[in-house]
Amino acid sequence: MFSLFPKIYEKYLARQIYVNFFFILFALISLFIFFDYLNEVNNLRGQYTNYVAFIHILLKSPARLVELIPMAGLIGAIYVFAQLASQSEFTILRMAGLDIPKGLWTLFKVGIPILVATFVLSEWIGPYCDNVAEEMRSKALGEALGKNFKTGTWIKDKLQNDDLSEKQSGIRFVNVGNIQNRGEIKGIRMYEFDENRYLLVIREAESGSYDERGFWNLKNITETRVVEDRKDDALDTKYRAISKNFSNQQLKSQVTPEILNVLLISPERMSIMSLFRFINHLQDNQQDSQNYQLALWKKIVYPFTIFVMFCLALPFGYLHARSGGISLKVFGGIILGISFILFNTLFSHIGLLIAWPPLFTAILPLCIYLTLGLFGLIWVSKR
Repeated sequence: MFSLFPKIYEKYLARQIYVNFFFILFALISLFIFFDYLNEVNNLRGQYTNYVAFIHILLKSPARLVELIPMAGLIGAIYVFAQLASQSEFTILRMAGLDIPKGLWTLFKVGIPILVATFVLSEWIGPYCDNVAEEMRSKALGEALGKNFKTGTWIKDKLQNDDLSEKQSGIRFVNVGNIQNRGEIKGIRMYEFDENRYLLVIREAESGSYDERGFWNLKNITETRVVEDRKDDALDTKYRAISKNFSNQQLKSQVTPEILNVLLISPERMSIMSLFRFINHLQDNQQDSQNYQLALWKKIVYPFTIFVMFCLALPFGYLHARSGGISLKVFGGIILGISFILFNTLFSHIGLLIAWPPLFTAILPLCIYLTLGLFGLIWVSKR
Protein backbone atom coordinates (compact mmCIF):
# COMPACT_ATOMS: atom_id res chain seq x y z
CA MET A 1 0.00 0.00 0.00
CA PHE A 2 1.31 3.42 -0.97
CA SER A 3 2.41 5.64 1.88
CA LEU A 4 3.38 9.28 1.50
CA PHE A 5 5.74 8.93 4.49
CA PRO A 6 7.34 5.45 4.38
CA LYS A 7 10.20 6.27 6.75
CA ILE A 8 9.85 6.64 10.53
CA TYR A 9 11.50 10.08 10.71
CA GLU A 10 9.23 11.32 7.91
CA LYS A 11 6.14 10.23 9.82
CA TYR A 12 7.48 11.84 12.97
CA LEU A 13 8.24 15.18 11.27
CA ALA A 14 4.93 15.17 9.39
CA ARG A 15 2.93 14.50 12.55
CA GLN A 16 4.72 17.25 14.46
CA ILE A 17 4.33 19.80 11.64
CA TYR A 18 0.65 19.00 11.01
CA VAL A 19 -0.29 19.25 14.71
CA ASN A 20 1.42 22.63 15.12
CA PHE A 21 0.19 23.85 11.73
CA PHE A 22 -3.48 23.20 12.55
CA PHE A 23 -3.12 24.65 16.04
CA ILE A 24 -1.57 27.89 14.73
CA LEU A 25 -4.05 28.08 11.85
CA PHE A 26 -6.95 27.74 14.30
CA ALA A 27 -5.47 30.47 16.50
CA LEU A 28 -4.96 32.82 13.55
CA ILE A 29 -8.40 32.30 12.01
CA SER A 30 -10.06 32.78 15.42
CA LEU A 31 -8.19 36.04 15.85
CA PHE A 32 -9.19 37.31 12.42
CA ILE A 33 -12.82 36.24 12.89
CA PHE A 34 -12.87 38.28 16.10
CA PHE A 35 -11.44 41.36 14.36
CA ASP A 36 -13.82 40.94 11.39
CA TYR A 37 -16.74 40.75 13.79
CA LEU A 38 -15.65 43.95 15.51
CA ASN A 39 -15.49 45.58 12.09
CA GLU A 40 -19.09 44.53 11.36
CA VAL A 41 -20.54 45.78 14.64
CA ASN A 42 -21.01 49.29 13.23
CA ASN A 43 -23.12 47.89 10.37
CA LEU A 44 -25.66 46.11 12.59
CA ARG A 45 -29.17 47.34 11.84
CA GLY A 46 -32.57 45.96 10.94
CA GLN A 47 -32.41 42.30 9.94
CA TYR A 48 -28.60 42.39 9.99
CA THR A 49 -28.36 41.16 13.57
CA ASN A 50 -25.40 39.82 15.54
CA TYR A 51 -26.29 36.29 14.50
CA VAL A 52 -26.46 37.13 10.77
CA ALA A 53 -23.23 39.13 10.99
CA PHE A 54 -21.44 36.23 12.67
CA ILE A 55 -22.70 33.73 10.04
CA HIS A 56 -21.58 36.18 7.33
CA ILE A 57 -18.08 36.29 8.83
CA LEU A 58 -17.93 32.50 9.17
CA LEU A 59 -18.88 32.11 5.50
CA LYS A 60 -16.02 34.38 4.51
CA SER A 61 -13.53 32.47 6.67
CA PRO A 62 -12.56 29.88 3.97
CA ALA A 63 -11.11 32.68 1.84
CA ARG A 64 -9.37 34.02 4.95
CA LEU A 65 -7.94 30.56 5.60
CA VAL A 66 -6.30 30.59 2.17
CA GLU A 67 -4.49 33.81 3.11
CA LEU A 68 -3.34 32.43 6.48
CA ILE A 69 -2.21 28.93 5.46
CA PRO A 70 1.32 29.94 4.32
CA MET A 71 1.99 31.90 7.52
CA ALA A 72 0.63 29.09 9.69
CA GLY A 73 2.81 26.60 7.81
CA LEU A 74 5.90 28.76 8.27
CA ILE A 75 5.37 29.39 11.98
CA GLY A 76 4.40 25.76 12.66
CA ALA A 77 7.44 24.37 10.83
CA ILE A 78 9.81 26.84 12.50
CA TYR A 79 8.44 25.90 15.93
CA VAL A 80 8.90 22.18 15.20
CA PHE A 81 12.48 22.60 13.94
CA ALA A 82 13.38 24.98 16.77
CA GLN A 83 12.03 22.51 19.33
CA LEU A 84 13.89 19.61 17.73
CA ALA A 85 17.09 21.65 17.70
CA SER A 86 16.74 22.69 21.34
CA GLN A 87 16.37 19.04 22.40
CA SER A 88 19.17 17.86 20.06
CA GLU A 89 16.69 15.65 18.19
CA PHE A 90 17.47 17.34 14.90
CA THR A 91 21.19 16.73 15.45
CA ILE A 92 20.44 13.02 15.90
CA LEU A 93 18.41 13.00 12.71
CA ARG A 94 21.28 14.66 10.85
CA MET A 95 23.75 12.07 12.18
CA ALA A 96 21.35 9.34 11.04
CA GLY A 97 21.55 10.67 7.47
CA LEU A 98 18.93 13.44 7.24
CA ASP A 99 20.82 15.85 4.99
CA ILE A 100 19.45 18.99 3.35
CA PRO A 101 18.11 17.30 0.14
CA LYS A 102 16.30 14.63 2.18
CA GLY A 103 14.93 17.29 4.51
CA LEU A 104 13.61 19.34 1.58
CA TRP A 105 12.08 16.23 0.01
CA THR A 106 10.34 15.35 3.26
CA LEU A 107 8.97 18.88 3.60
CA PHE A 108 7.82 18.76 -0.03
CA LYS A 109 5.76 15.65 0.73
CA VAL A 110 4.42 17.23 3.93
CA GLY A 111 3.29 20.22 1.89
CA ILE A 112 1.37 18.24 -0.75
CA PRO A 113 -1.85 17.73 1.34
CA ILE A 114 -1.72 21.37 2.42
CA LEU A 115 -1.33 22.45 -1.22
CA VAL A 116 -4.36 20.36 -2.23
CA ALA A 117 -6.44 21.77 0.65
CA THR A 118 -5.40 25.33 -0.28
CA PHE A 119 -6.40 24.78 -3.90
CA VAL A 120 -9.80 23.33 -2.95
CA LEU A 121 -10.50 26.21 -0.57
CA SER A 122 -9.31 28.79 -3.11
CA GLU A 123 -11.04 27.38 -6.17
CA TRP A 124 -14.39 26.06 -4.93
CA ILE A 125 -15.26 26.49 -1.26
CA GLY A 126 -13.98 30.07 -0.83
CA PRO A 127 -15.68 31.70 -3.88
CA TYR A 128 -18.96 29.86 -3.24
CA CYS A 129 -19.04 30.89 0.44
CA ASP A 130 -18.10 34.46 -0.47
CA ASN A 131 -21.05 34.70 -2.86
CA VAL A 132 -23.45 33.29 -0.27
CA ALA A 133 -22.05 35.65 2.39
CA GLU A 134 -22.47 38.73 0.19
CA GLU A 135 -26.02 37.72 -0.78
CA MET A 136 -26.93 37.17 2.89
CA ARG A 137 -25.47 40.51 3.98
CA SER A 138 -27.04 42.49 1.13
CA LYS A 139 -30.44 40.88 1.68
CA ALA A 140 -30.35 41.62 5.41
CA LEU A 141 -29.28 45.23 4.85
CA GLY A 142 -31.57 45.76 1.86
CA GLU A 143 -28.68 46.75 -0.38
CA ALA A 144 -27.94 45.90 -4.00
CA LEU A 145 -25.27 43.37 -4.83
CA GLY A 146 -22.33 44.44 -6.97
CA LYS A 147 -23.18 48.13 -6.74
CA ASN A 148 -19.80 49.56 -7.72
CA PHE A 149 -21.29 52.94 -8.69
CA LYS A 150 -24.26 54.95 -7.48
CA THR A 151 -26.00 54.14 -10.77
CA GLY A 152 -25.35 50.40 -10.46
CA THR A 153 -22.94 48.04 -12.20
CA TRP A 154 -21.71 48.68 -15.74
CA ILE A 155 -20.44 46.04 -18.15
CA LYS A 156 -19.53 46.01 -21.83
CA ASP A 157 -21.04 43.55 -24.30
CA LYS A 158 -21.04 42.74 -28.02
CA LEU A 159 -24.11 42.90 -30.23
CA GLN A 160 -25.13 39.44 -31.37
CA ASN A 161 -27.86 37.80 -33.41
CA ASP A 162 -30.18 35.28 -31.84
CA ASP A 163 -28.00 32.42 -33.09
CA LEU A 164 -25.02 33.90 -31.20
CA SER A 165 -23.20 34.76 -34.45
CA GLU A 166 -21.52 38.15 -34.41
CA LYS A 167 -23.00 39.40 -37.68
CA GLN A 168 -24.04 42.63 -36.03
CA SER A 169 -21.04 44.89 -35.64
CA GLY A 170 -21.31 47.11 -32.63
CA ILE A 171 -21.21 47.23 -28.87
CA ARG A 172 -23.68 47.32 -26.02
CA PHE A 173 -23.21 48.91 -22.60
CA VAL A 174 -25.30 47.21 -19.93
CA ASN A 175 -26.18 48.90 -16.65
CA VAL A 176 -27.63 46.69 -13.88
CA GLY A 177 -29.10 48.36 -10.83
CA ASN A 178 -29.45 45.25 -8.67
CA ILE A 179 -27.83 41.82 -9.02
CA GLN A 180 -29.63 39.07 -7.17
CA ASN A 181 -28.92 35.39 -6.78
CA ARG A 182 -29.93 32.70 -9.25
CA GLY A 183 -29.22 34.96 -12.25
CA GLU A 184 -31.91 37.54 -11.41
CA ILE A 185 -31.24 41.20 -12.23
CA LYS A 186 -33.33 44.35 -11.78
CA GLY A 187 -33.20 47.92 -13.03
CA ILE A 188 -31.63 47.18 -16.44
CA ARG A 189 -30.55 49.78 -18.97
CA MET A 190 -28.84 49.01 -22.29
CA TYR A 191 -27.24 51.36 -24.79
CA GLU A 192 -26.42 49.87 -28.18
CA PHE A 193 -24.04 51.50 -30.68
CA ASP A 194 -22.98 50.58 -34.21
CA GLU A 195 -19.37 50.20 -35.43
CA ASN A 196 -19.13 53.99 -35.86
CA ARG A 197 -20.34 54.52 -32.28
CA TYR A 198 -23.68 55.97 -33.37
CA LEU A 199 -26.48 55.32 -30.89
CA LEU A 200 -28.96 52.71 -32.14
CA VAL A 201 -31.13 51.59 -29.23
CA ILE A 202 -31.84 52.54 -25.65
CA ARG A 203 -33.52 49.71 -23.79
CA GLU A 204 -34.86 49.81 -20.22
CA ALA A 205 -36.28 46.77 -18.44
CA GLU A 206 -37.73 46.29 -14.99
CA SER A 207 -36.13 42.85 -14.46
CA GLY A 208 -34.51 39.96 -16.23
CA SER A 209 -33.60 36.31 -15.74
CA TYR A 210 -31.20 33.97 -17.52
CA ASP A 211 -32.36 30.62 -18.90
CA GLU A 212 -30.43 27.50 -19.81
CA ARG A 213 -30.61 28.27 -23.57
CA GLY A 214 -28.42 31.34 -23.15
CA PHE A 215 -31.18 33.99 -23.37
CA TRP A 216 -31.91 36.87 -21.05
CA ASN A 217 -35.68 37.06 -20.55
CA LEU A 218 -36.48 40.72 -19.95
CA LYS A 219 -39.78 41.97 -18.49
CA ASN A 220 -41.60 45.31 -18.81
CA ILE A 221 -39.31 46.80 -21.44
CA THR A 222 -39.28 50.27 -22.93
CA GLU A 223 -37.27 50.29 -26.16
CA THR A 224 -36.27 53.50 -27.91
CA ARG A 225 -34.74 53.17 -31.38
CA VAL A 226 -32.89 56.01 -33.04
CA VAL A 227 -33.58 55.97 -36.79
CA GLU A 228 -32.22 58.16 -39.52
CA ASP A 229 -34.69 60.16 -41.60
CA ARG A 230 -34.41 60.24 -45.36
CA LYS A 231 -31.47 62.40 -46.33
CA ASP A 232 -32.72 65.45 -48.23
CA ASP A 233 -29.37 67.08 -47.57
CA ALA A 234 -26.26 64.90 -47.13
CA LEU A 235 -24.73 67.53 -44.86
CA ASP A 236 -27.80 67.84 -42.66
CA THR A 237 -28.68 64.37 -41.36
CA LYS A 238 -31.73 64.19 -39.12
CA TYR A 239 -32.71 61.50 -36.63
CA ARG A 240 -35.87 60.63 -34.78
CA ALA A 241 -36.64 58.36 -31.84
CA ILE A 242 -39.30 55.64 -31.89
CA SER A 243 -40.34 54.19 -28.53
CA LYS A 244 -42.20 50.93 -27.96
CA ASN A 245 -43.23 49.00 -24.86
CA PHE A 246 -42.98 45.21 -24.50
CA SER A 247 -44.11 42.97 -21.68
CA ASN A 248 -41.46 40.33 -22.51
CA GLN A 249 -38.38 40.20 -24.68
CA GLN A 250 -35.60 37.68 -25.24
CA LEU A 251 -32.05 38.87 -25.79
CA LYS A 252 -28.78 37.12 -26.66
CA SER A 253 -25.77 38.40 -24.77
CA GLN A 254 -22.24 37.43 -23.78
CA VAL A 255 -23.04 38.65 -20.27
CA THR A 256 -23.94 35.57 -18.24
CA PRO A 257 -24.77 35.14 -14.53
CA GLU A 258 -21.24 33.77 -14.04
CA ILE A 259 -19.79 37.03 -15.36
CA LEU A 260 -22.16 39.08 -13.21
CA ASN A 261 -21.23 37.03 -10.14
CA VAL A 262 -17.61 37.95 -10.77
CA LEU A 263 -18.57 41.53 -9.96
CA LEU A 264 -19.73 40.56 -6.46
CA ILE A 265 -16.28 39.71 -5.09
CA SER A 266 -12.75 41.02 -5.51
CA PRO A 267 -10.52 39.40 -8.18
CA GLU A 268 -8.30 37.84 -5.50
CA ARG A 269 -11.25 35.81 -4.17
CA MET A 270 -12.61 34.55 -7.50
CA SER A 271 -12.14 31.01 -8.74
CA ILE A 272 -9.69 30.31 -11.55
CA MET A 273 -12.50 29.41 -13.97
CA SER A 274 -14.44 32.59 -13.16
CA LEU A 275 -11.33 34.69 -13.72
CA PHE A 276 -10.57 32.88 -16.97
CA ARG A 277 -14.10 33.47 -18.31
CA PHE A 278 -14.11 37.12 -17.28
CA ILE A 279 -10.65 37.74 -18.81
CA ASN A 280 -11.88 36.29 -22.11
CA HIS A 281 -14.95 38.52 -21.93
CA LEU A 282 -12.83 41.61 -21.30
CA GLN A 283 -10.41 40.76 -24.10
CA ASP A 284 -13.25 40.09 -26.54
CA ASN A 285 -14.57 43.55 -25.76
CA GLN A 286 -11.10 45.16 -25.96
CA GLN A 287 -11.02 46.09 -22.29
CA ASP A 288 -8.07 46.12 -19.90
CA SER A 289 -7.73 42.76 -18.16
CA GLN A 290 -4.28 43.09 -16.57
CA ASN A 291 -5.64 43.24 -13.01
CA TYR A 292 -7.63 40.05 -13.54
CA GLN A 293 -4.74 38.29 -15.32
CA LEU A 294 -2.52 39.06 -12.34
CA ALA A 295 -5.18 37.71 -9.97
CA LEU A 296 -5.45 34.56 -12.13
CA TRP A 297 -1.71 33.83 -12.02
CA LYS A 298 -1.55 34.57 -8.30
CA LYS A 299 -4.38 32.06 -7.73
CA ILE A 300 -2.45 29.44 -9.71
CA VAL A 301 0.89 30.13 -8.01
CA TYR A 302 -0.31 30.82 -4.46
CA PRO A 303 -0.88 27.18 -3.30
CA PHE A 304 2.82 26.48 -3.97
CA THR A 305 3.72 29.13 -1.39
CA ILE A 306 3.62 26.45 1.32
CA PHE A 307 6.74 24.83 -0.18
CA VAL A 308 8.61 28.14 -0.06
CA MET A 309 7.56 28.63 3.57
CA PHE A 310 8.85 25.17 4.52
CA CYS A 311 12.12 25.92 2.73
CA LEU A 312 12.44 29.07 4.83
CA ALA A 313 11.72 27.10 8.01
CA LEU A 314 14.26 24.30 7.51
CA PRO A 315 17.39 26.41 8.33
CA PHE A 316 16.00 27.05 11.83
CA GLY A 317 16.58 23.37 12.62
CA TYR A 318 20.32 23.83 12.12
CA LEU A 319 20.54 26.69 14.62
CA HIS A 320 21.27 25.43 18.13
CA ALA A 321 19.12 27.19 20.70
CA ARG A 322 19.63 28.01 24.32
CA SER A 323 16.93 29.08 26.78
CA GLY A 324 14.41 31.37 25.12
CA GLY A 325 15.66 30.45 21.64
CA ILE A 326 12.39 28.87 20.48
CA SER A 327 10.39 32.02 21.19
CA LEU A 328 12.91 34.11 19.28
CA LYS A 329 12.76 31.79 16.28
CA VAL A 330 8.96 31.76 16.25
CA PHE A 331 8.99 35.55 16.39
CA GLY A 332 11.39 35.52 13.43
CA GLY A 333 8.96 33.25 11.59
CA ILE A 334 6.10 35.68 12.22
CA ILE A 335 8.21 38.55 10.85
CA LEU A 336 9.13 36.46 7.79
CA GLY A 337 5.47 35.60 7.17
CA ILE A 338 4.31 39.20 7.50
CA SER A 339 7.15 40.41 5.25
CA PHE A 340 6.13 37.89 2.57
CA ILE A 341 2.52 39.13 2.63
CA LEU A 342 3.71 42.75 2.40
CA PHE A 343 6.15 42.00 -0.44
CA ASN A 344 3.53 40.00 -2.31
CA THR A 345 1.06 42.89 -2.12
CA LEU A 346 3.77 45.45 -2.96
CA PHE A 347 4.91 43.61 -6.07
CA SER A 348 1.31 43.25 -7.23
CA HIS A 349 0.84 47.03 -7.18
CA ILE A 350 4.25 47.65 -8.74
CA GLY A 351 3.52 45.12 -11.48
CA LEU A 352 0.24 46.84 -12.33
CA LEU A 353 1.86 50.30 -12.37
CA ILE A 354 4.86 49.30 -14.50
CA ALA A 355 2.79 46.85 -16.59
CA TRP A 356 5.01 43.83 -15.88
CA PRO A 357 3.85 40.49 -17.32
CA PRO A 358 1.27 39.05 -14.86
CA LEU A 359 3.09 35.71 -14.51
CA PHE A 360 6.38 37.46 -13.69
CA THR A 361 4.67 39.69 -11.12
CA ALA A 362 2.94 36.71 -9.47
CA ILE A 363 5.99 34.48 -9.27
CA LEU A 364 8.67 37.07 -8.37
CA PRO A 365 7.96 37.21 -4.57
CA LEU A 366 8.04 33.40 -4.39
CA CYS A 367 11.36 33.29 -6.25
CA ILE A 368 12.87 35.91 -3.92
CA TYR A 369 11.85 34.07 -0.75
CA LEU A 370 12.80 30.68 -2.18
CA THR A 371 16.26 32.07 -2.94
CA LEU A 372 16.40 33.46 0.60
CA GLY A 373 15.55 30.03 2.03
CA LEU A 374 18.17 28.25 -0.11
CA PHE A 375 20.84 30.76 0.88
CA GLY A 376 19.87 30.20 4.52
CA LEU A 377 20.33 26.46 4.09
CA ILE A 378 23.73 26.93 2.45
CA TRP A 379 24.83 29.27 5.28
CA VAL A 380 23.75 26.98 8.15
CA SER A 381 25.21 23.89 6.48
CA LYS A 382 28.68 25.49 6.54
CA ARG A 383 28.58 26.35 10.22
